[in-house]
Amino acid sequence: MQEFKHYPVMLNEAVDALECKEGKLYIDGTLGGGGYSELILKRISPTGRLISFDVDRDAIQSSIERLKDYENLTIVNSSYTNIKKYLEENNIKEITGGVVFDFGASTPQLTSKERGFSFMSDAKLDMRFNQEADFSAYDVINDYKEDELVRIFSEYGEERFSKRIAKKIVETRRVKTIETTKDLVDIILEATPRIKSKIHPATRVFQAVRIEVNHELDNIKNTLNDVLTLLANNAILSVVTFHSLEDRIVKQIFKHYSREWTESEGVFDYNPPLLELINKKPITASEEEIKINPPSRSAKLRIARRINK
Repeated sequence: MQEFKHYPVMLNEAVDALECKEGKLYIDGTLGGGGYSELILKRISPTGRLISFDVDRDAIQSSIERLKDYENLTIVNSSYTNIKKYLEENNIKEITGGVVFDFGASTPQLTSKERGFSFMSDAKLDMRFNQEADFSAYDVINDYKEDELVRIFSEYGEERFSKRIAKKIVETRRVKTIETTKDLVDIILEATPRIKSKIHPATRVFQAVRIEVNHELDNIKNTLNDVLTLLANNAILSVVTFHSLEDRIVKQIFKHYSREWTESEGVFDYNPPLLELINKKPITASEEEIKINPPSRSAKLRIARRINK
């Protein structure tokens, strides 16, 4: 196992938002390197309880060691998509304190040569957060039809040359299997024109494939809807996202549940809002944090409180 070091983005802001109190239950939906979990535990111990979820074995092993002194912590080797299922199976009726999510991929995941997330090193096409999953980037690149590739590159990567890249992938597949990240990068470079840009030509395609492999956007939407039903009155949702597609989903869900009126087929119905927006505009990382951890530049934090329960 590689050493798992991950910088928790907007650590204080995201945990401060939870208004941590002793005696209450909190959830860390994305354990990662344990940064958020550790700070929550410091604030709620000894009488509070924290349940932290992650599918990544390396993250869990690292965090078990880091957080070994806290007896009020439960680490669950499962996706945050299973929060509702886990709580129901363990007869936990509601989340009394709050939930924090960091929906970005961790630095160890993105930089690990073996995991196939990065276009900067050659590795097998993988990109799975959950190493136990059967479906990987290899399946997307070698099995998806051309129009399906165009769709995910366009929707999830906002890639302007989606059609060119998809066509080149399909042409290449007729000759040989696309096995590695370098194979894919070479195809992208061959398919796209040379233009001046601050980002690598493969950035958007790799992001799109990663999102598709891990069902990231659907998972965020479904999980936020699930968790909302489990929050006790005044419990907090603290959500960090890292690109516009994720943030748009969080913004839309928060906006929908904070409205007093809902519209369906032209008919408006009054419903008491279920969420109170703590910040209408997202909180972003400070200049100081961005200097220390440049990827935090794109992070956005949205916070909401459960009401009318």
